[in-house]
Order: sequence, then C-alpha cells, then structure tokens
Amino acid sequence: MIHVNFKISSELDCIIGFKVLGHAFYDESGKDIVCAACSILTINTINSLENLLKIEYKLKQDEEKGRMIFDLKNKGDYTNHDVQLLLASYRLGISTIAKEYPKHLTISTEEV
Repeated sequence: MIHVNFKISSELDCIIGFKVLGHAFYDESGKDIVCAACSILTINTINSLENLLKIEYKLKQDEEKGRMIFDLKNKGDYTNHDVQLLLASYRLGISTIAKEYPKHLTISTEEV
C-alpha cells in the first residue's frame, strides 16, 4: 500500500511538504495503474514547483523502497499562493485516487 502524509504548518495552516511511502501492489510492476498515477502526480508537482515557480526544495528518495520525502526549503515559500495552489492540486489528485483505490492508497496529515 502507498501512504501519502502531508506535512501541514500548524502556525501558517499550509502544506510545507509530503512523504510518499510504499508500493500500491495493485498489479505487477509495469501494469500498476495506482502506482503510475501516484508517481505521475508526485513527479509532476515537484517538476512544476521547480521549473515553473523556481522553488527550492529538499528531496530524499529511494525508488526500491518506494520512499520520497519532499520539503519546501525556504519558509518564505510556505505562504506563496502559487506554491500552495500546486500543492493543493496534488493533494486533490492523490485524494481522488485514494477514494477509488482505498486498499492501495491512504492519506494522512501531520501538523509540524
């Protein structure tokens, strides 16, 4: 199962990062539509933040273990409208997948 944990700033009430952990196991590798959908949304969000908004971030990943930890690097970006719009869009997309495939994807939030 894939688990996505959104890190929320308790002070600013905004998304400041996320963790994606695990594997969906919906189907075999190369045919797993849940894994593919989550991967595309995650990578596209990070690429959009980097290439369109020039946002700096910290990223740790281990593809074999299915682990990706993303954090905004600069606190000044936490309340940036465009940053929050992209992160909210990511959360909406992941939530939609989780509703359709609850045995393969779960979501949680963590206040930091």
